[in-house]
Amino acid sequence: MLDRIETANGLTDIAGVRIELIKRGTGRPLLLLHPAIGIKSADRAIEELARSFTVIAPSHPGFGRSELPRAMTTVDDLAYFYLDVMDALDLRDVVLAGVSFGGWIAAEIAIKSTERLSHVVLADAVRIKLGDREQRDIVDIFTTKQSEVDRLAFHDPKIAAIDHASISDEDAHILFRNREATALFAWSPYMYDPKLASRLHRIRVPTLVLWGASDRIVSPDYGRAYSKLIAGAQFELIEGAGHYPHIERPDLFTRKIVEFVSRARRGGK
Repeated sequence: MLDRIETANGLTDIAGVRIELIKRGTGRPLLLLHPAIGIKSADRAIEELARSFTVIAPSHPGFGRSELPRAMTTVDDLAYFYLDVMDALDLRDVVLAGVSFGGWIAAEIAIKSTERLSHVVLADAVRIKLGDREQRDIVDIFTTKQSEVDRLAFHDPKIAAIDHASISDEDAHILFRNREATALFAWSPYMYDPKLASRLHRIRVPTLVLWGASDRIVSPDYGRAYSKLIAGAQFELIEGAGHYPHIERPDLFTRKIVEFVSRARRGGK
């Protein structure tokens, strides 16, 4: 079915929605769900992963150049959309991997159905509340200066630097469209689903929780607590990376996923 994907003007019609979709590599399918900053910055990770998997990397509805149906307003809607995508493409034994906001979507997918999934990878995922109402678990990206967000998000903040004077109109449009979509899906309550934590036990396939050791947007301790809510989940740090390990360390990000999938297939821990 993947070989018959038809694209027009850079968009693919899947499950009734026209979306951007990158497909690379051969082998078992890996559905990569990008963070709020979009898919473009994941190019190196996609190329690394494509050496071991058929990587399917869409721009979420409302992000990049993907259209946003009027009725799609919650992460729950996005999760059901991706379940429909896997049905439409007849994907089986899927490795589902999500980073940050994409990790939240991946978790929401997996608590609903793991019928088409073989493994789940959650990298620096958000969406659960650990502290009390006065304690912020996740830095508020909407009220924090972008320079400070970059400092907190990256092991090396220079990687995030954008020259706004030279950015193309198209890239600027995508940048602000991604931010607008993030506000739509994650503003209230901020990066939080009050029901998700109590439902993570429903993830019944091997799960790897990856975390950038230098992540100061969502701390590694948050990641450890996240993994403990999923039966049998493994937790691993990625050194030299912050909130977006697929950008700063695509080599380690990929290697840990490949080793995890291989190990889990053999029944190892």
